[in-house]
Amino acid sequence: MKRIINTKIFNMLVAGAVFLVIVLPSMFVLSFTREFAEQKEKIGFIILGDIKVAGWNESQYKGIKAACENFGIELLVRDKVKENSGECPAAIKNLAENGASMIFLASYSYSREAQNLVKEYPKIAFATNSAEVHAKNMTAYFVRMFQARYLSGALAGMKTKSNVIGYVAAMSNTEVNRGINAFTLGVQRTNPNAKVLVMWTGAWQDEVTEAQHAERLIKSGADILTYHQDEEATALVAEKFGVDYIAYNAILNTDSEHYLTSVVCSWNLYYTDMIQRYLKGELNSVKNHWLGIDRGAVMLSEYSSAVSPQMISKLDSIKQELMNGKLIFSGKIYDNAGNIRCEEGEAISDDTLLEDINWLVKGVEVIE
Repeated sequence: MKRIINTKIFNMLVAGAVFLVIVLPSMFVLSFTREFAEQKEKIGFIILGDIKVAGWNESQYKGIKAACENFGIELLVRDKVKENSGECPAAIKNLAENGASMIFLASYSYSREAQNLVKEYPKIAFATNSAEVHAKNMTAYFVRMFQARYLSGALAGMKTKSNVIGYVAAMSNTEVNRGINAFTLGVQRTNPNAKVLVMWTGAWQDEVTEAQHAERLIKSGADILTYHQDEEATALVAEKFGVDYIAYNAILNTDSEHYLTSVVCSWNLYYTDMIQRYLKGELNSVKNHWLGIDRGAVMLSEYSSAVSPQMISKLDSIKQELMNGKLIFSGKIYDNAGNIRCEEGEAISDDTLLEDINWLVKGVEVIE
């Protein structure tokens, strides 16, 4: 039996379907986008130290401030928020009450303190620089600082005469261990005979202990110092004793030839990338965000006059390798207890590098 279709009715049905399939969802998306945009007017930022003090705190603050200004977004800052003290959860609640719909947790232990609290704010997007704790609305963010550490280690390996390099480090966690390991692998790249002596301070900021450790490392034979601390106490001790040093996360205000370079990050670039993801609703769509040297996120600052053209040429060559995708944590790698951590032909995954580095490479000695 031949089926007859009333074209007038058919056209009406088609028009209705088009409305349901295209127009109505578009209206919903437009409404959602408008509502989403209205929610993205304020970003909260919580950090451990004083944002006016050079180093980690000031560089982070300047980066996110510039990024927020570029987007016309209001930045709500809570600084000098101590870790493991209850101050971080209080700061989160305060920022939420003040209308922040995205919050950056810019110190390592905040994520553990906040991991239960963030669930109470499902409409707020959180980002933390510790990759050891995650939630549906909390993503880890960081830079591949270890790539610049590797370069600085290569420089230290070329510069040392005693074959002893000192490293003042906050504490043994994945972030700090990853940096020490990359630095040491860089040292070994240019000087297999050198060793790295590490001393722990137990805190991100403790100028007295940092200075004491720096002096002890010098007395233990180190003729180059570097550090993973929020401020520059180690650099000041090195300068006092006429020892070369490599700074961290700040370009120091000195023209001393002992100040070889700094391991630095373009936090403006990084926060711009993160805020773009946030505005698109993509921030928490993946587990980790990690930018590296190929994007200009990490680098070494200008070299001192004590770094020869030959050394700079070698460092430029290594940097180009990294730009082209060279994996630092690949090939046969042993830890300092003699255990093999990576086999020939293998590479350590990003997830492991971000979440589970509880060992130090062969060539590192820890001084108690």
